[in-house]
Amino acid sequence: MATNTKGRVPTGFADEIVISEASFRSAHRARESAAEPPAKKLKREEKGDASIVYGKGAYKGPWAKYEYERPDANSEEEGSDVEIIYEEDEIEEQPTAPATKEGTDYETDNGANEKTIFHGSSLHDYQGRTYMHVPQDLGINLKADIADVKNYIPKKLVHTWKHHTKAINALRFFPDSGHLLLSASADNTIKIWDVYHERELLRSYMGHKKSVNDICFNNDGTQFLSASYDRQMKLWDTETGKCVNRFSTGKTPHVVRFNPDPSLNHEFLAGMADKKIVQFDTRSGQMVQEYDHHLGPVNTITFCDENRRFITTSDDKSLRAWEYGIPVPIKFIAEPYMYPMVRSAPHPSGKYVAFQSSDNQIVVYACTDRFRQNRKKSFRGHNNAGYAIDVAISPDGQFVSSGDSGGFVTFWDWKTCKMYHKIQASESPIIATGWHPKETSKVVTGDLNGLIKFWD
Repeated sequence: MATNTKGRVPTGFADEIVISEASFRSAHRARESAAEPPAKKLKREEKGDASIVYGKGAYKGPWAKYEYERPDANSEEEGSDVEIIYEEDEIEEQPTAPATKEGTDYETDNGANEKTIFHGSSLHDYQGRTYMHVPQDLGINLKADIADVKNYIPKKLVHTWKHHTKAINALRFFPDSGHLLLSASADNTIKIWDVYHERELLRSYMGHKKSVNDICFNNDGTQFLSASYDRQMKLWDTETGKCVNRFSTGKTPHVVRFNPDPSLNHEFLAGMADKKIVQFDTRSGQMVQEYDHHLGPVNTITFCDENRRFITTSDDKSLRAWEYGIPVPIKFIAEPYMYPMVRSAPHPSGKYVAFQSSDNQIVVYACTDRFRQNRKKSFRGHNNAGYAIDVAISPDGQFVSSGDSGGFVTFWDWKTCKMYHKIQASESPIIATGWHPKETSKVVTGDLNGLIKFWD
């Protein structure tokens, strides 16, 4: 506590300050310590003899003080000959470890590690044909037109393939004939299976370092694309298993689609995690166009209007329609009630596209000029939230099917939107599903445990 009073002195006026004893001593110590040069700490005093209480050699124990040496001490002064105990140790400089990529999620793929393994019983048949040949001895013509084929709901399990060790991310039947089945898995591999005869595993395609999240055949099935979380897109030869080309933008691809137009089947689109859709030419390996308007990772790409246009959806809860080759959307739909649409399937009529919405329903949009949502068509009754679950439409357009996080395969009638049937297909979520392009009631499913099941 301090108080001020003014008093007159011969030289003028002076302030008289009254402060407490504690405040004075604190200020005095601070002043002294500021004026004194820093002292070096030396060895500690002797602890003393515990039997002596007072005087020389008395016991000090843990209260023993340190001796100090002032920088201005002369040789005659006491303590000038005291040795300094605390010296700074010299630390040898250690060599730094070489930098590694360990701990980073992604690493550059130099493309030198692709390989393939043929698992089938015979590479060629008695006429020298490989598994690419469409079989003619099945009692069904896989090359016939499907205009008059009527589809039915499958009722029984026909076969189970068990070679994958992790989740099945995508299943694709061989174009037109459907005599082969291609599967992409989270175990970093792609496999192709024989749908008929012995139903054996034919070939494995290995070259990705992380989960393969999408695959797509070209029009004649001779090649297919794969997209993986290792940020690589690869073009494979279906018959030989050779990796023909590699594509990358440095970002993760979520979906890849060949342009189905015969004159442009050498080009493909890829929806990326960095919100872009990129267009590549497989002949040159170069990116030829970039579509950059989405505000979130791109989930689906669906060609429509005789392949002149395509529709994309994204995690930004929007739908955009584009003219192929023109990087400006012609239609943008984003409503407050919309959820991210994670998978899509075009209707065989070419007029609609069904989207798997993240709010446990399948919604339908027209793929004509207006791209409006068909509010009368909404398929509910399954649970898909939290998973990117496939939606598929039967070749005759009569049924819509979808997986379910409870292990079901669910079927609806396209016209009435009523649920027809549910099949308990697995104990784990069904991620991938697809209809055989030529058979009446054949459906394939893939679950989170790596099992592929064939239903009829």
